[in-house]
Amino acid sequence: MGSAGSVVLVTGVSRDLGRKFARSVAADPAVDRVIGVDVVPPRGDLGDVSFVRADIRNPVIAKVIAKEDVDTVVHMSVISTPGSAGGRNSMKELNVIGTMQLLAACQKAPGLRNLVVKSTTTMYGASSRDPAMFTEDMEPRRAPRSGYAKDVAEIEGYVRGFARRRSDVRVATIRAANVIGPYVSSPITSYFRLPVIPTVLGFDARLQFLHEQDLLEVLRQAVTRDVAGTFNVAGDGILMLSQAVRRLQRPTVPMPGILVGNLGSVLRSARLADFSPEQLAFLTYGRGVDTTRMREVLGFEPSYSTAEAFADFASTLTPTGGRADRALAGVERQLTTSPAVLSGGDHG
Repeated sequence: MGSAGSVVLVTGVSRDLGRKFARSVAADPAVDRVIGVDVVPPRGDLGDVSFVRADIRNPVIAKVIAKEDVDTVVHMSVISTPGSAGGRNSMKELNVIGTMQLLAACQKAPGLRNLVVKSTTTMYGASSRDPAMFTEDMEPRRAPRSGYAKDVAEIEGYVRGFARRRSDVRVATIRAANVIGPYVSSPITSYFRLPVIPTVLGFDARLQFLHEQDLLEVLRQAVTRDVAGTFNVAGDGILMLSQAVRRLQRPTVPMPGILVGNLGSVLRSARLADFSPEQLAFLTYGRGVDTTRMREVLGFEPSYSTAEAFADFASTLTPTGGRADRALAGVERQLTTSPAVLSGGDHG
């Protein structure tokens, strides 16, 4: 059990979920102080959280951990989209190099007792050869070669190495399903916010979601409970992509996968949605994860099922009205005139 007086350092607090988690864990009676770390200050209210401007890619993070007598680190600063990081190279540097430097700082901290890492089920990938449900011990059927999924796989590898070197530190890795909710901004929520939703012809992806409130709660419990290991975390049940789109009452445009990918490049350029190759694979095949260990070992039960989490997200969306007709006309123009869509080239 996390002892009273714990000092928790949270990375990635300039982003909404990191800021909300820092505030949430600061209210836990088992926690004495919370230090939020990021390269830029958060825009929202941090409440009782102390903010320290620091870049986890810089060894100065070790000085912050030592000075503040941190005994628990929660790593939430892994970025999923290149656009938010200033490009793919910057994204990889922030994700992988940043994690390596943070773990090096943790390695040098004799007072560190707990490390919690917010990971993602994206690391399993998505392919036609996938099992019905991934357990935590399974490897991706098709190893990620680039992008966010590859970053996450590397990060988890470094975390496992740290756990072997510092067996005195309790390490918990939370592999969260796609996080969704009224205030979440991510590739999947941007996709569902489109006035017209492109889908891959002949496929109906299986989806699992985790409500943002459940993510905050499972991370809090990972901090305060005496548990270690890797945990898949998702709301109960599966939602098919076709069911999700029907519940949004948005029109769809089914098209071959290569056209969805190339159209996605246009949408990404317009900053309307992020269509990476891994996102396209997910929207084609979907993904399912087994959450037995979440319940039996971590002792966590999400408040929202997958369908309920999606419904809460959908409740905040405004009707498309005439935007749908205009968007459909725009899609038709792209399909008939744009070389980026008509060509069979790279759609990454």
